Amino acid sequence: MAVQLSSSSIIAPKVSFNVSISPSVSRLHNKSFIIFNKSEVHAKLSSCCIFSKLKHSTGSVTKLYVPVLERAVTRLGATISVILVIVQLTSPVPLSGWDPSYLPPAQAVLYSPDTKVPRTGELALRKAIPANTNMKSIQNSLEELSYLLRIPQRKPYGTMESNVKKALKIAVDEKESILASLPADQKEKGSEIYTTLIEGKGGLQTLLGYIKDKDPDRVSIALASSLDSIAQLELLQAPGLSFLLPAQYANFPRLTGRAVVEFVVEKGDGSMFTPQSGGVPRKSATIQVVLDGYSAPLTTGNFAKLVVDGTYDGMKLKCTDQAILSDSGIDKSIGYSVPLEIMPSGQFEPLYKTALSIQDGELPVLPLSVYGAVAMAHDDVSEEYSSPNQFFFYLYDKSYSGLGGLSFDEGQFSVFGYTTIGRDILPQIKTGDVIRSAKLVEGQDNLALPAEKV
Repeated sequence: MAVQLSSSSIIAPKVSFNVSISPSVSRLHNKSFIIFNKSEVHAKLSSCCIFSKLKHSTGSVTKLYVPVLERAVTRLGATISVILVIVQLTSPVPLSGWDPSYLPPAQAVLYSPDTKVPRTGELALRKAIPANTNMKSIQNSLEELSYLLRIPQRKPYGTMESNVKKALKIAVDEKESILASLPADQKEKGSEIYTTLIEGKGGLQTLLGYIKDKDPDRVSIALASSLDSIAQLELLQAPGLSFLLPAQYANFPRLTGRAVVEFVVEKGDGSMFTPQSGGVPRKSATIQVVLDGYSAPLTTGNFAKLVVDGTYDGMKLKCTDQAILSDSGIDKSIGYSVPLEIMPSGQFEPLYKTALSIQDGELPVLPLSVYGAVAMAHDDVSEEYSSPNQFFFYLYDKSYSGLGGLSFDEGQFSVFGYTTIGRDILPQIKTGDVIRSAKLVEGQDNLALPAEKV
């Protein structure tokens, strides 16, 4: 399944330094040659090879003293070589007879992705909600606090205060615009959430007070509460898709918002699941996945329909180092042959049959590089399509990732949701464990089904 990105190696030419050393030793005339080879470099400096050669012009030195002198000159040569390396790296000196044009042109430009790519399912799902621009501005100001709180030593409380004041000003000044964007049947609920966001126990005014007190723990708790209120408001503002699906997919199942699927998983060998938070070991465990139809309406629509039809009930699971896959032995006629569907960051609609180029700076709204991300496997025939029914839980591991901590497979699969409950259960799942049941517990109203399969 892995599709690794590879970069061309960067090769530097070999450079030799001939340094003549004449130690002032009585009755001894020596010449030592130190050759420093700067070999192939790929983000690391290779080791230096130092060779010393003694030529004695007199036989008056006994065999006993020769090894001692050789070691002394070798050490001297090593010291000078190290000095040359430091000087050349810190203050390069022109090399006689060396033509810089000899250097080959760079064969690849390595791109370092944005370090603020969502690293949790909750954050990715919150960022994926299409909502009022004022709410997004408030959200972006507060999201910045999450990164500022990670600074281990002196935290920039001044910047945090400025961000919260900016968010609070937008929320107060644009109150009418924010509430006007709510559907008529959601205005009362939306007004309550808005009041909680401004004045509630975990609202913006409380958050501002904790920042002034320089209390990072309370700041973190209030920040999470404020962001949760923002997500609730944004979901009320986004009752459906903000784009039209391509005509050729108009009769496919689709999810026009969010839905939640609950899996009950059992151990195949009779052993137990052990909750990390404590409690009694049990034979079955519950996993909940939030499906994001805003970014992947066709993929989530097909998956939700399969869940409703009972396709995954009793299905066995297969595990690899990086994923938990559903059984691939299902009849290929079950499910829709949905095209690869990926929403690029900054775009308003998904791309179809097109993978993203991470090296060129393309990033998905729903990244794969999150522990517990859920995606469809590729179709057996073409990677331009997702499998009709085989999905997997992605077990993101930074040690297996590339630039910026992104998976080598980032932008190559249709990610359609994230595990929000039961992430601690995922590493305990083994090959042979069984999905006893899969149910659509929320979002049934957002699932639009065609009259018949085309």
